[in-house]
Amino acid sequence: MTTPSSAPKAPSTPAPQTSGRPPAAAYRNLIVATLGFALTFWAWNLVAPLAGVFGSDLGLSSFAQSFLVAVPVLVGSLGRIPVGALTDRYGARLLFPLISALTIIPVLLIIPARHHFGAMIVVAFLLGLGGTTFAIGIPLVNSWFPPAHRGLALGVFGMGMGGVALSGYFTPRMAKHGENLPFVVVAIALAVYAVLAAVLITDHPDRTIPTTSLGKRLGAAGRLRVTWELSALYAIGFGGIVAFGVYLPTYLKTWYELNPTDAGTKAAGFALVTVVFRPVGGWLSDRIHPATVTAWALALVALFAILQAFDPALNPLGTLCFLLMAAGLGTASGSVFALVSQATPQSQVGSVTGIVGAMGGLGGFVPPLVMGAIYSAKDSYSIGFMLLSDLALAGCVYALERMRTAKAE
Repeated sequence: MTTPSSAPKAPSTPAPQTSGRPPAAAYRNLIVATLGFALTFWAWNLVAPLAGVFGSDLGLSSFAQSFLVAVPVLVGSLGRIPVGALTDRYGARLLFPLISALTIIPVLLIIPARHHFGAMIVVAFLLGLGGTTFAIGIPLVNSWFPPAHRGLALGVFGMGMGGVALSGYFTPRMAKHGENLPFVVVAIALAVYAVLAAVLITDHPDRTIPTTSLGKRLGAAGRLRVTWELSALYAIGFGGIVAFGVYLPTYLKTWYELNPTDAGTKAAGFALVTVVFRPVGGWLSDRIHPATVTAWALALVALFAILQAFDPALNPLGTLCFLLMAAGLGTASGSVFALVSQATPQSQVGSVTGIVGAMGGLGGFVPPLVMGAIYSAKDSYSIGFMLLSDLALAGCVYALERMRTAKAE
C-alpha cells in the first residue's frame, strides 16, 4: 500500500477538492490575487496614458509612440510562460509578492528615464514584468476552487485586468498634480501590496509540484492542435483588449484631438466595459456552448470595427462603436477560457493556459504598431479598423465551424 508521503505526484495542474463549498482561505486568496492582478496591470500600463506627453516631450513620431507603448505588452505576454512555470514549481505565495516588489524598480525608473527615448525603451521592457501576474493568479485560484465554483472565481480574478482602466483614468489626472506623482503612488502601492501578499497568500496544501522539466511540459502542450486554435481566438479577444488599452489614448488624442485627461477617461471607460463583460462571457458559456458565445461576440466586434473605419463623430456614434467592441472583446476573452477546459486534456490545462494567455497578450503587441505605421503612412486609421474586422470575422467563422466540435483527447 502506498503511503501519502510516498505517493507519486503527476506533473499537472493542482486538483482541489471536487465537491462542496470552497474554504474561507479560497476567497481570501481570490481577493488578494485579484487586487494584485489589478495593481500590477496598472503598473504595466503606466506608459500608455502618458504616451502623448512622452511623445511631445521627446518629439516622437506616431510609430515611435506606438512602439514605446507596445514594448511592455510584448515582454509581459511572453514572460507569462516562464512565470507560469515558476509558479507551478515555487507557488504563488512566493511569486506574487516577488513580482510585485520587482515591478517597483521599472516604475520608479520612469522618472529619470522619461526625457530619453532609449532609456524609456529599456524601462518599458522591464515594466513588462507587471504583465506576468496573470500566470500566477490563474493556477492559484484554480487550485483553491472546485470545478462547480471555478468558472465564477476565474471570472472574478480576470476582472483584475481592470487595472488598465484604473491606469487610463487616474494616471493622467495624477500627472496634472505632478509629472512624477503617478509613478511614486504606484510604487508605494506595490510595496504595500507585496507585504500584504507575503502575509495573506497561501498555496493550496495539496498543490502538486511538477516533476518533469519545463521544456517537456511546454513541448507536450505545443504539440496539441487545440493549443494554437485557442491561442488564435484569445489573441483576437484579449489581444484586442490589450491593444485598445495601450493605444486608444493615443488614437483619441491624435484623431479626435482630445486632451490626455479626456482621452484617458474614454479609454478607461472602454477597459471597464471589457472587465464587466469578461465574467459575462464565462457565465454565458455555462449555458451556451462557449464556441457559440465566442463566435457571436467576435461578430459584434467585426460589425462595429467596420463602422468605426468610416470615422464617425466621437459623440455619440464613435463612442457607441468602441463600447460595443469592448463588450464583444470582453465576452470573447471570457468564453475562450471556458472553451479551454472543454477542449484541452485535463492533465495539460495548466501548460495550455500559459501558452494561450501569453498569445493573448502577444496579440496586443502588433496592432498598436500597425495602427501607428498606417497613420504615419496614410494619415488615417481606417485600414487598421478594417483589418480588425477581418480578424474578428475569421475568428467568428472558425469558432462556429471548428471549435463547437473540438473535444479533449
